[in-house]
Amino acid sequence: MNKPLIAIPMGDPAGIGPEIVVKAIADEQVQKTAVCLVIGDQRALTHAMQVCQLSLRIHPVTSPDQAVDEAGVLNLIDLANADPEVFTIGQVSALCGQAAFEYIAKSIELANAKKVDAVATTPINKESLRAGNVPFIGHTEIFAELTQTQDPLTMFEVHGMRVFFLSRHVSLRKACDMVKKDRIIDYVKRCTEALRRLGISSGTMAIAGLNPHSGEHGLFGDEEVTDVEPAVLELKAQGYDVVGPVGADSVFHLALQGHYHSVLSLYHDQGHIATKTLDFERTIAITNGLPFLRTSVDHGTAFNIAGKGIASAVSMVEAILLAAKYAPYFQSDSSQVSGLL
Repeated sequence: MNKPLIAIPMGDPAGIGPEIVVKAIADEQVQKTAVCLVIGDQRALTHAMQVCQLSLRIHPVTSPDQAVDEAGVLNLIDLANADPEVFTIGQVSALCGQAAFEYIAKSIELANAKKVDAVATTPINKESLRAGNVPFIGHTEIFAELTQTQDPLTMFEVHGMRVFFLSRHVSLRKACDMVKKDRIIDYVKRCTEALRRLGISSGTMAIAGLNPHSGEHGLFGDEEVTDVEPAVLELKAQGYDVVGPVGADSVFHLALQGHYHSVLSLYHDQGHIATKTLDFERTIAITNGLPFLRTSVDHGTAFNIAGKGIASAVSMVEAILLAAKYAPYFQSDSSQVSGLL
């Protein structure tokens, strides 16, 4: 198979996941670039095709090697765990939370076994996960646990701009406390290795400032003086191409212009706001540090429009295309994914 094989867990059945999946499978660019294998429920996907007015032929398979590369075909591993007759679209559901977890777990099983080249994930709902007694708050935590990965790195990519995050789902107060010299050094090294694994071996990484104007040398906030600048000096002495702190009001613009190949955002919303304001639908998350490549849409289940057939599949399409773009760098045998780029 010349095209990369991308596993796609269907997401929360009560959300827009099934709809954006069928729309993405029908997308001409996706069909030209990748072979997709959906893990989900045939009944939910059939309903999604109906509301989206799409006609795809579902091809049930039991293993990835049975997937076919044909336009208009949706390859499916059917877990048969989400009958639309027994849950309400657009509402939190324990059944759907558990089902969404099972789709993810299956995709991880396949990727761990190297039966697929990458995983592109769809939206899940944290409340539904909790209602379904799933002991994880979100995708990253599930992937970390099921792959035994310590502190995976999240990277956003949009229009060629790449953003890493020093912290993720913690309070802003705690995030500020995590801006420490040793943590910054560790993250820059790990981010650099993650970029190399994606085939990006040259360029400068910028560390965003934490305080307004990077604290103006301690006039209002001293984290830049006590931790960021010392970290940058030590990293440079070790041969790393890194600069900072660069004011957060300009660093993302400069990265978009090509001055930096990546930015280390010092807290969750700093980088999220920059990327999503630039292009919400095309901001794609990549989880680095896993044994395999995982990309994801970066939006939620959109319960308010689920079941109406109006959800945009742009982000899902971009997640699949980005998975296909980087998948070759994760393969030990490049012949399996030749002819992609």
